[in-house]
Amino acid sequence: MNSTDGWVVGRMNPGQWQVGRRTLLAGATAVALGATAGRASAAAPLPIAAQVPPIWLEFTRTPRTHPQIPYIGRAGYRHGTARLHHPRVVADVTDHGAVPDGTTDCAPAINRAIAAAGRAGGGTVTIPPGTFRIDGLIRIGDSNVVLRGAGSGRTTLYATRNLTELIGPYGSRYGGDKSSWSWAGGLIWLAPHARWDSLVAAVRSRDWPFEGWTGNKRDEWATLTTVEPARQGDRTITVTDPARLHPGALVLLRLADDPGHTLLQHMSGGGPGPASYSWDDKTKLTSYVPYEWPVRVTRVHDRRVTLERPLPLDIRPEWDPRLTTHVPELTGSGVAGLTLEAVETPQSPHLLDKGYNGVVLQCAYDCFVDDVTVRHVDNGFGLVAASACTLRRTRVAGRGEHHPYFCREGSHDNLIEDFTVEQRTVPAPPDTQLHGINVEGLSSHNVWSRGDMRMGTFDSHRGLPFANVRTDITVNNDGRHGGDASAGPLFGARFTHWNIRVTNGRAGLMKLDGLAPYSATVGLGEVHEFGQTDVPDFPGDLHSRLELYATTNTVRPRNLHEAQRALEE
Repeated sequence: MNSTDGWVVGRMNPGQWQVGRRTLLAGATAVALGATAGRASAAAPLPIAAQVPPIWLEFTRTPRTHPQIPYIGRAGYRHGTARLHHPRVVADVTDHGAVPDGTTDCAPAINRAIAAAGRAGGGTVTIPPGTFRIDGLIRIGDSNVVLRGAGSGRTTLYATRNLTELIGPYGSRYGGDKSSWSWAGGLIWLAPHARWDSLVAAVRSRDWPFEGWTGNKRDEWATLTTVEPARQGDRTITVTDPARLHPGALVLLRLADDPGHTLLQHMSGGGPGPASYSWDDKTKLTSYVPYEWPVRVTRVHDRRVTLERPLPLDIRPEWDPRLTTHVPELTGSGVAGLTLEAVETPQSPHLLDKGYNGVVLQCAYDCFVDDVTVRHVDNGFGLVAASACTLRRTRVAGRGEHHPYFCREGSHDNLIEDFTVEQRTVPAPPDTQLHGINVEGLSSHNVWSRGDMRMGTFDSHRGLPFANVRTDITVNNDGRHGGDASAGPLFGARFTHWNIRVTNGRAGLMKLDGLAPYSATVGLGEVHEFGQTDVPDFPGDLHSRLELYATTNTVRPRNLHEAQRALEE
């Protein structure tokens, strides 16, 4: 072994060390050793000897195309910037009739203030300290509107009614007696007006909708141009006709599957295992295809188009690749500095939630939530067909919930950082389930960073999520994953769990080397199988990596997302 700057580095040839040393010292050393100073962290004290795993040195040489670790250095609002933009103040809710007496229904006044900000072209709506009762939901449907309280410990919205009461029962588009309020909708709901109106109309007519970027029937799109073949990690692509593209435009990259399901195989890393998997009977999974990835155009030069993020997948002609339109997005909006507390009721049986839900971002791009706590909710914070959004300093507390965090319906490139899931305050009723930080439904390149999970798990609800990262998290791993068999595999390729501290020693969904194809588990403390136990969906060699196993806070860089950001800078 070689030692330098207090790091322990595996043996390598001189050329490898030259690349690794330059990259680590220029980019990741300061991040890994000092970035958590002054921040909330559940980490234990630093060990005497930190270690740089070989897989990190490999990644620094090919960061956008590494076979096991995804590139997530640009995840989140405005590429993960530390500064969340609050536009000028244009309204205060008390000027529109809100009263912090805990008894007056202030939802109409708060929504009037938000609407006034929308008519003004955007702005910040302030809520002073106090408790404001809301008997209806709070909606942000205009871009560049921020609802800002005086802080999560000072401003409280006290919600008295659930989404079933406010909108109506919401069944599942896949049948059965499930309530879709178990994974959809929020009492603070950020979604563009037209998309929200169409969703609510479909729910009330019991025509259960798709929830994403192309409408209730996935038919609200038009082709802008077809796209020539390209490789995962490319930022510049060649299109057939650039006439309808311009810098700043948000477009959808649309990839359809072929009869042999080679797109789904590609999301799984390829090879004999995915090739032999039975895809045809996974009807819920195949309903998620085509894959839709929102991205902004940054430059158009002749037929060459540069995107703000690298391609998440290859582009191949058999997948009919094209850039398309979509429903109008919500962008630049946010919620900050408040607590949403629902009236305390017993948790409903599994999949029958009434919709005492927290904050949801839907068809949102470059939006944020900061310093927000939700309490006594069925489901905490949701990303539904949301991309490039940041949830920062969020907390789920109270009587216990179904999904503390959920990320679904093709949500991509989001960043959830400095998050807390508190231990429930009352015992779980019979027939309920706790999941945790959920990802599903072809969602990709999402990051959960610097977390304190006093209950829950790293939940996948199947649906082939791929290329997602959990890093620098302490977890009491007592939750369960969900997901119908018809939704297909638990994991696609390039899942990474990096520097994870499991306080109860349970392996389930933490240690990926026996579960997820072409994935990585790095810096995980020693764990054992008990409770819910899974087997891999794909046969044969998974080509997954396990490094620095049975160590605690030893791996450097300590936080994979922060280190990738350092390389980006």
